[in-house]
Amino acid sequence: MTPQLGAPDGVGIDSRHVSIDPPFRADVVGSFLRPAALKRARALAESGELDADGLRAVEDAEITRLVAEQANAGLRLATDGEFRRSWWHFDFLGGLDGVNLTHPDRGIQFEGVESRRQGLSIDGRVGFPADHPMLAHYRFLAAHTAATPKMTIPSPTVLHFRLDPDAVDAEAYDDAEDAFDDLARTYRDAIAAFYAAGCRYLQFDDTVWAYLCSDAELEKAAARGIRTEGLADRYARLLNECLAGKPDDLTVTTHVCRGNFRSTWISSGGYEPVAEQLLAQVGYDGYFLEYDSERAGTFEPLRHLPEGDKVVVLGLITTKSGELEPREDVLRRIEEAATIVPLDQLALSPQCGFASTEEGNALTEDQQWAKIREVVDIADEVWA
Repeated sequence: MTPQLGAPDGVGIDSRHVSIDPPFRADVVGSFLRPAALKRARALAESGELDADGLRAVEDAEITRLVAEQANAGLRLATDGEFRRSWWHFDFLGGLDGVNLTHPDRGIQFEGVESRRQGLSIDGRVGFPADHPMLAHYRFLAAHTAATPKMTIPSPTVLHFRLDPDAVDAEAYDDAEDAFDDLARTYRDAIAAFYAAGCRYLQFDDTVWAYLCSDAELEKAAARGIRTEGLADRYARLLNECLAGKPDDLTVTTHVCRGNFRSTWISSGGYEPVAEQLLAQVGYDGYFLEYDSERAGTFEPLRHLPEGDKVVVLGLITTKSGELEPREDVLRRIEEAATIVPLDQLALSPQCGFASTEEGNALTEDQQWAKIREVVDIADEVWA
């Protein structure tokens, strides 16, 4: 039997799906496949044949089209698809004061493929500049949608976890964790700046919690000089310091990712090793959790989610292939999760973005939108 969530007597309901406003019952992580026109424009800009204004004009046009397509698919939120970014994380982090983009000898190693060579270093006090370019990105999105505009930025934990041993200038900090106080202040300033720009739906994208569930990734982190013992507790404290003073009408969620580059992945392991810290201790309003493969483990760690307003958005629709999930399988898995977490604390989304980097995953735009429509249709059925 399909689980149903009704409305209180006398309360009007949208004929689509009940929302928890936000995250929404049918939601998305953030990134979308880059359209051909945008890829051509970025290639021309790279070669010097298109100036910054010309590239921005193409980005503006493609984001406007994307916003309309999200509305047509039935979503009650809109993202800019991360169309102005090359990477989901480096573009934002490289725009912080004291943080530089580097070009290491190797890229990030995914399962069977290596990314482009990009890294991070800290050579000064970390801060959030008042003119960070992603503030303008948000303002454009907000001005071109009637839906709820959603902004995505990388979690502060990503900056720390991605640093190489020699990536921190000793004149700035003794070590990477010595930067945590400044990093928390930086993110409080970022939250305040996006809020002042009108943002009421903000998401911290985070691969680190998944890495903490992987023995292999923990070994790699230790080899880079990271103190892995007790790291989940220290990250929980860092994130709560970032969220301190968050306005009550600002929703901040997180997406926990196991790696997403050209349909490949990095880490495996269920959420149990970090579930108590992440779900019960960190002050997020919602959690986008990947559950599209057995690498994510069972729903049992969700027992740590406190009763109340926090929401787990189940990532049951994979973005790594174009094959559409059988509707009955998705419904069955929602029912399974609802035996551990109340149905009104659950929602549905794709497992990840469709293009965490500009290369994108191995599926077509038509397949991408079919998956979005499936999320919306299933949410209609479950929560209508």
